[in-house]
Amino acid sequence: MKNFLQRAKQFLVNEDGPTATEYAVMLALIIIVALAAITLLGEKVNDIFTNVEGSLPDGSGA
Repeated sequence: MKNFLQRAKQFLVNEDGPTATEYAVMLALIIIVALAAITLLGEKVNDIFTNVEGSLPDGSGA
């Protein structure tokens, strides 16, 4: 356990601050792009399923 704590402390001391900030900015940009893509694709997929649903018979069997 002591070895783990020493390694964790050494990692935190040696971690470069700007690098961590760059990773955080890149992650934020990736999340924004992913949300935008999901929103746009979600609307198109919803339209497609709505059209398919309208084309199907109602299933009443009569």
